[in-house]
Amino acid sequence: MNINKVVIIGSGTMGSGIAAHLCNANVPVVLLDLKTEIAEKAKEKILKSRPPLLFEKSKINSLKIGNISDDFENISDADWVIEAVIERIDIKHKIYEQIFKKRKKDSIVSSNTSTIPLKILSQKLSKSDKKDFCITHFFNPVRYMGLLEIVREELNDKNKIDLLKKFCESKLGKGVIICGDTPGFLGNRVGVYAMQIAMTEAIKMNLSVEEADAVFGRPMGIPKTGVFALYDLIGIDLMSDVLKSFRKELSEKDAFQKVAQDIPIIQKLIETGYTGRKGKGGFYRINKSDGKKILEAFDLNKNEYFPSKKIDLQIKKVNLLELINRNDKYGKYAWSVISKIILYSSSLVPKITKEYNDIDEALRLGFNWSMGPFEMLESIGLDNFFSKIGNIESNPFLDNLKKNSSKKFYDERQKYTNIETLAKIKKLVVKIDKNDSAEIFRFNDFNIVEFNTKANALDYNSMDALMKATDKPLIIINESMQFSAGVNLNYVMEFIQKKDLKSVEKFIKYFQKTCKHLKYCKNPVISAPSGLALGGGEEVLLQSNYVVSHTNIVMGLVETLVGLVPAGGGCKELLWRWTQTNQAKNDPDFAPLKVFDIIGYAKTASSPQEAKPLLFLDSNHEVIINRNNLLPSARAFIKNNKDLPPPKQCKFKLSGKKVREKMKKILEDLYDNKKILDHGMEVGKELAYVLSGGDTDLHKEVSEDQMYKLELDSFMKLIETEKTQKRITHTLKTGKPLVN
Repeated sequence: MNINKVVIIGSGTMGSGIAAHLCNANVPVVLLDLKTEIAEKAKEKILKSRPPLLFEKSKINSLKIGNISDDFENISDADWVIEAVIERIDIKHKIYEQIFKKRKKDSIVSSNTSTIPLKILSQKLSKSDKKDFCITHFFNPVRYMGLLEIVREELNDKNKIDLLKKFCESKLGKGVIICGDTPGFLGNRVGVYAMQIAMTEAIKMNLSVEEADAVFGRPMGIPKTGVFALYDLIGIDLMSDVLKSFRKELSEKDAFQKVAQDIPIIQKLIETGYTGRKGKGGFYRINKSDGKKILEAFDLNKNEYFPSKKIDLQIKKVNLLELINRNDKYGKYAWSVISKIILYSSSLVPKITKEYNDIDEALRLGFNWSMGPFEMLESIGLDNFFSKIGNIESNPFLDNLKKNSSKKFYDERQKYTNIETLAKIKKLVVKIDKNDSAEIFRFNDFNIVEFNTKANALDYNSMDALMKATDKPLIIINESMQFSAGVNLNYVMEFIQKKDLKSVEKFIKYFQKTCKHLKYCKNPVISAPSGLALGGGEEVLLQSNYVVSHTNIVMGLVETLVGLVPAGGGCKELLWRWTQTNQAKNDPDFAPLKVFDIIGYAKTASSPQEAKPLLFLDSNHEVIINRNNLLPSARAFIKNNKDLPPPKQCKFKLSGKKVREKMKKILEDLYDNKKILDHGMEVGKELAYVLSGGDTDLHKEVSEDQMYKLELDSFMKLIETEKTQKRITHTLKTGKPLVN
């Protein structure tokens, strides 16, 4: 049996999200709701979604819409029917009765519920129907969240479950974890518990919402939203309903019950319409004062809003042992939260799952944690944990570890998949070299470089690792969410504040030298990006020999937003690609003007499909929908291309002043229409000077090194200016560009 057609009933957030992602996989989908108009609106929302649910808008052509009265006949030839209606069991049972009357033999039927147990969903089904019925719990947003929990029971047809797992891994790119029928399954059971512990402990220890979010965030390897901001994002009222479900379904003795009780502050916020971002605000809100928007935070003691304060814990990297040993309220809070998460997670083994690794992976894939509870335990160290935790009651898993006096207990990562992932292959490493910004994993026939700074921002040490790793074929890949958000601007600004421009220039020169070396070294260099590949990160990709790209990637040269021009070869490389097009052969100014438009507007692509028309990706790439396959595909390229010839040297024929005048006219029009201001004009002029080839004309040849020099000179000229420095400082502080 193959899955060639899917019908989804219910076009709400989850139903439409699943439908969109099936469209991404080119699987024909029919989306049904009570009225066709409702499904039509869902289709429109998919097309307008931000971040986009589709790899490219044309993918929507795989979607048909209808209503359950007139178009239910589609069920009869569907291979997979997904129910995604409101979380009311009476409505679901009624839908199942209709589905199982109409469906074709052997088709798979599933529910996307996140709260209702499988045994309750299937209680009115016959034994034969139960074999083909399960829960497929996708996480929102479906395109971007890696986790899919398939919940099954003993009656299920094992072959059907395996078929569904393989389809969702290979076609939809999901990390599929098979779960038993327990409340919250794996991801939400631990993830929501962790959120509640983080919140209740913050209230108990009298931390502000900003302080709690600062700790229960990046310092713990958890997304920067923290807990209170995440509550706002999900919806405070929705979280309240989720907790009611847990209270109902879990045993009274379950430790979750202690933190699932109603919190008066929560109830007050809901009653007054402060339900999070979808309402008037929540624990945070945007308020206007003197015509300016101000982010305010809710004071948990005074029950009032005040301007939000930024909490700087002076932590650059995740180090849990260092964090929990801090002799301040933040260290005490971190230990209280982490220890309770570990205690609760370990209490679920083996009665909820025999594979503790699956709990870690559920938190990684479903909540974007960089490490799960058991990896946290390993990171802290068993001796350190047991010396701090004291008595362990009714916890066979931890008790066994303590009795065995184990120093290390963690076995294979990512047991849920047979793919040879980066996490698995690290166990086979021959040698590891590292510095403060990257690690080199050395194997017998290839090397891996993994960046490990915040958002994998690049600095001198990052370049050093790349240079040292090219003695063998090299794969540049990361386990973290981002490939690289670009050059580390904090690193650059530290030199600027010391008025040390020579060190800035030295770094940019080394960046250029490294990228050129990657492009022309004797061994192939393969980049395998996922997440952000912006600025300097994109420049590394542009000068790699081959790119194996995950579908969820954001690419672009965005330096103009901070008042700079790409200076690691980005201008040069993108210009070279556009000069190879047919249009450029007939018009020498076509490529410079095209690249001026792309870089000047800081255009980005949110998928490889969007990146190709901009030539951020050329013909030397492949696209992978399952992130776990990035490393195997990169290794396959190395195996099949041992004698890869070096790329052609870049030599440009550019019209210099002639095309620069055209660019200047574009800038003047933008300035007159107030689309750019004074400094925008200056940045545009510098970009124009680089892309026009400087003082050249069509009778001269501009070499690759000359283009690097033009990039460097313009970068240095701009970085010296007060207005560029203001742009950088503003972006580092707010995460948003400054227009000046």
